[in-house]
Amino acid sequence: MTGRGHPLYARGVSRPSSPDRSPTLGLLLGLVITLSALIAYSAYMTWQVVGLRKLQTNLVDRNRKDSLQLLRIQNDLNSLAVAMRDMASGDEPYPLTAWSAQFERIHTDLHDAMRLESGFAAASRTPQQSAFLTSFFNQFWDAADRVFALARNGNTKEARAQIQLSLQERQAALSTAVARLLVQNTENEEQAGHQIVEIYDRVQRQVYVFLSATLLAILLSSLSIIRWNRRLFAQMAEISERRSELAQKLISTQESTLRYISRELHDEFGQVLTAVGSMLRRAGSHAPEGSSLRADLQEVLQTVQSTLESVRSLSQALHPVMLDEAGLESTLDWYIPTVERQTGINISYEKQGQPFAVDGAAGVHIYRILQEALNNVARHSAAKQAWVRLLFLPDALELDVQDHGVGFPENARRRGIGLVAMRERAELMGGRIVFSHPDQGGTRVHLIVPREKAESYGKEDHSLARG
Repeated sequence: MTGRGHPLYARGVSRPSSPDRSPTLGLLLGLVITLSALIAYSAYMTWQVVGLRKLQTNLVDRNRKDSLQLLRIQNDLNSLAVAMRDMASGDEPYPLTAWSAQFERIHTDLHDAMRLESGFAAASRTPQQSAFLTSFFNQFWDAADRVFALARNGNTKEARAQIQLSLQERQAALSTAVARLLVQNTENEEQAGHQIVEIYDRVQRQVYVFLSATLLAILLSSLSIIRWNRRLFAQMAEISERRSELAQKLISTQESTLRYISRELHDEFGQVLTAVGSMLRRAGSHAPEGSSLRADLQEVLQTVQSTLESVRSLSQALHPVMLDEAGLESTLDWYIPTVERQTGINISYEKQGQPFAVDGAAGVHIYRILQEALNNVARHSAAKQAWVRLLFLPDALELDVQDHGVGFPENARRRGIGLVAMRERAELMGGRIVFSHPDQGGTRVHLIVPREKAESYGKEDHSLARG
């Protein structure tokens, strides 16, 4: 709980921005609108296609079939006209009754054509037109029956007169009516063609409109996603930068604390124990030879000397003074045999390449990574041997620590504080660290630091060196 006079955030530390509204609702709304538009457009296109199919089926196709039947009727009427011309002229040596069979055949064909034509023309034919055709055809055949009746009764002259006065006029009227119906069908077909063209044009315009709207929706959605992604990545970059700064400050504080404790142990406690040892030696020199006091003083002196060595060893473990005085390479030459003696693990240490000077801050990070890696070997691997390789390359410094022990589970990579600290130290040097499992088993820790970072890191940030 903070007091009124103590702000929650220190000066110079920005407050975390309030969380932005989630883009999920807007994206879902855009998706719903897009799907609704797609469904509506699909329904509209289906309706247009159905209407076009209906127009083609019920009008164009039926109109063409009706025209074929009308042509059939017209052809039969022309055949009747030719027959009636021959009958009326009297040039043929046949009696008029000889044409009755031809008339009967034409009558049957016309009846069938009229039946089919009335079915096809039901949609476009008016009832008056249908009644006119039926009535005229009935009147024509009634007149034809009277003509053949007169011819059979021997009234050939009157029969020919009826052909000229009645049948030919009725046939001409029927031919004219059929021709008009053909013209009407042609006009209807032209109108249907115009309607089909209009439907295609309308559908084409709607397709362009829908595609434009879809592209616009996709563009807006993409811009929205890009905007949110840029904002998200900017926030992630800011968080990562803050995390790196915090990690650097924490590591710097840790190293400063360890350096301070190491110096205190080495200087203060070391000097005190050294002084105590000197006093015990002087006291022992004054004690009688072979006395129990002299033996006790010698035992205490050994204890003080052992404690002094432990203090110096602890001081070196917390922060080796050699790292500041002699550099990374000499420190590792001292540290690795020390680990061998303390842990009993046989460590094969190999150096390759032309050594170059490693800056103090980078040297601290590399030393800590090696220290954590060897501690993991001693604590978790159950291995009796390890390999350490330090490679000085023209453009990088590489550290490789490997063992053939039991390794560590996958969740340890994500949860281990030591592994996280190793990664943070690698990132602070601008390098990278890889944890892997060799083919022989165990664990491999591979650190790669660019040479310019290893040589210049401490020049840019002396916080670790100053303590």
